[in-house]
Formats: sequence, structure tokens, C-alpha cells
Amino acid sequence: MQRGFFTIMWAQFFSALADNALLVAALQVLAEQFASDDLKPLLKTAFAAAYVVLAPFVGSFSDSRPKGQVMFLCNALKIVGCFMMLFGFDPFAAYALVGVGAAAYSPAKYGIVTELLPPSQLVAANGWIEGLTVAATVFGTGVGGVLVSPTVSSFLASIDVPFIELTTNSPGQVATGAIASLYLIAAAINIFVPRTSAELVPFRANPRERLREFVLSNKTLWRDPLGGVSLTVTTLFWGAGGTLQVIVIQWAMQNLGQQLPDAGKMPGVVAIGVTVGAVYAARNFGLRDSVRVVPLGIAMGVLCALMGPVHSKLLAIVMMFAVGMLSGFFVVPLNALLQHRGASLMGSGQSISVQNFNENLGIVVMTGLAALLLNFNGRVAWHVLVVLGVLLAVSMVVVEVTLRRMLARNPTLIDDHAGH
Repeated sequence: MQRGFFTIMWAQFFSALADNALLVAALQVLAEQFASDDLKPLLKTAFAAAYVVLAPFVGSFSDSRPKGQVMFLCNALKIVGCFMMLFGFDPFAAYALVGVGAAAYSPAKYGIVTELLPPSQLVAANGWIEGLTVAATVFGTGVGGVLVSPTVSSFLASIDVPFIELTTNSPGQVATGAIASLYLIAAAINIFVPRTSAELVPFRANPRERLREFVLSNKTLWRDPLGGVSLTVTTLFWGAGGTLQVIVIQWAMQNLGQQLPDAGKMPGVVAIGVTVGAVYAARNFGLRDSVRVVPLGIAMGVLCALMGPVHSKLLAIVMMFAVGMLSGFFVVPLNALLQHRGASLMGSGQSISVQNFNENLGIVVMTGLAALLLNFNGRVAWHVLVVLGVLLAVSMVVVEVTLRRMLARNPTLIDDHAGH
């Protein structure tokens, strides 16, 4: 691996760390405003919606200038979103602005990996990136939970910060101020991201032209045999995963009797499992192995559904770790395959924006469904967990059947497309 790749990894770690900590802080702000439970999944909806709306533009924007510069600007935008929440703006609007920064950051982050490294190293690179990303989730949700705890928030509120005077010293607001410093660290690291030899493509902001090109790119990736399969899987996975990140917190508060500071740490258990699975996949799987791991997605969905009625904290921790480990096993190789096929068919930034559009559309739809179910009865978070698990398992069965039929018609499909 090139040294510049590790610079990218650390920038991603601190940016993702802040994203996940800010989610817990935003949930705390909503709790302080006595918001109803059915609104809480919509925080993730507001964040993911930016990926969907801006998808036709962010890929081209990423390909039009050095990726390190794009990543720096995106972290600066996230800092603005942090300060909006810090000074009392609506948490949905503030977190949505952070989502805008994340939407533009992602094509640059993944795009530069395909520019720096050969295809033979993409699975290993994805294992490292996903491992650090989920490590950031482990620490991010944990840090968020710690920052909103009464003891830590009181200590932070007692610190006199020059030029900043909060309207209140509520735990959610104080935590948000601390999280802004993490984005500052990420932005500082972005300055050292290397400039690659990839040719820059001029950005044309004409909406009609951008939409036309994006629709064409979207169709191209969906119609590609392996690109379409991997895009289906990752869209379903991240749609369910983004929803679970919020629902697991709500579920832990209801089924396990935990308060938000402790419940906010529970998604980290899943993330630890993902780290283990991602590292194993990076060491043992190649692009040609990617389509053979779909059955692990079926097992993950079943286990997630079985976790719904659980009330034992110990059993819940074991099951959440297993869910994370299975997801790491199967999503890392498929994500690498999708990036490889996308970069082969179009610009790296454009292919990542297509991927982000579909995956975050899944998050918007599934978090909306979760909010709707919670609206009927705020005490049924475990029902939502079961529904999402069953949906994921059934969808993966359909994908596996479709994939077997494709391979029966063309046994060399994997070698033809994953080996180039």
C-alpha cells in the first residue's frame, strides 16, 4: 500500500468518527426538545437524502479537482453543520447539511483509492477502509454516548471557550461543540492527501446535462452483469444498516432498559463485528470471490430478525457482534467489486456517486418505513428490527437465485468481468 493511502484512511477515520458521534448528539438534542420517537429515524433520512439529491453532481465535482481538496472542503461544510446545531438551529437541518458534506466527500474518498491502487489491491484497501470506518463507528457512537452523559457534559460546559457562548449548556449542545473539533482534525489531515496523476474532468454545473449523464451512468452500472448484482446487494445492505444504526439505539432503550448514553454505544458492538469480518475478508477474499459471499447476507438478515424480541443484554451483545461479523464478511468483497466495475465503466468519482445514490435511496426508504411503523406505536422498535431482518434475508435469497441463474448461463462471468 502507498503511504498516501494511509493518510486517506486517517482522514476518513476522524470524519466518520465525528459523523457517528454527531448522530448520538443530535438524538440527545431531540430528546431535550421532547421530540416523539417516530421522528428519530428521520435524522438518518435527512442525512442520507443529500446523497440522493446531490448524486448527479458530486461525482463530477469530485473528478474536477484534486480529491484531497474536495475532502477538505467537505469537512469544512460538516463543521458549519456542527455549529448550526451548536447555536440552536433545527437538528434535522444541521444534520442534513453535514449529510451534504458527507455526500460530496464519499466520491473523493473512494475515487482516490481507485486512482492510487491497482485492482489487485482494491479488496484489501476496502478492508482497511471499512475496518477503520466501522472502528470509527465503534468509537463514534461510544464517544457520542460519553459526551452526552451528565458528568462529561457538565465538565465540558465548565470550560470557557473564547468567542463561543452557548444559549444553553445542554448535554446535546455541549457534545456537538466537542465533535466539531474532530472534523477540524479530519480537515487538517486532508491537507496532506497526495495529488494523483488522474486527469481532471472539467465540472459543468448545467443541471439538465448533469442529470442526463447521471441517468446514463446509473443505467450503465445497473445493466452490467456483476455491477448490477453488487449494486443490488450493497443498496439493500446499507439501506438496512443505516436504519439499524438508529433503531438499535431505540431498541436498546426499550428492550434492554438502557438510557441514551449507554444505548448509544450499542451500535458499536455491531461495528466491532464488522471490523473482524472486514479484516478477514481483506486477507482472504479477492474480486473473484465477491459474488460467492451473498449467502452470508441471508444469514445476517435471519440473525437480525431473531434479535428483535431479545431482552438479555449479554445475548443481545453476542448477536449484534455476529450480525456485524457476517456483514463485514460479505459486504467488503462486493463493495470492492462494485468499485472496480464502476471505475472500469465510467470515472471513479461518478461511479461512487451512482453507488451512493442507490445505497442512500435505500436508507431514505427504509428509515421512512421505520418512522412510519414507530408512528403507529412508539414501543415497537423490535418489530421494526424483525421487519428489516426479514426484508434483508428474503432480498438476499432473490439475489442468490438470480446470480446462480446468471452463472448457469455464463460460467466464466466472474473471470470475464472481475479479472480485468
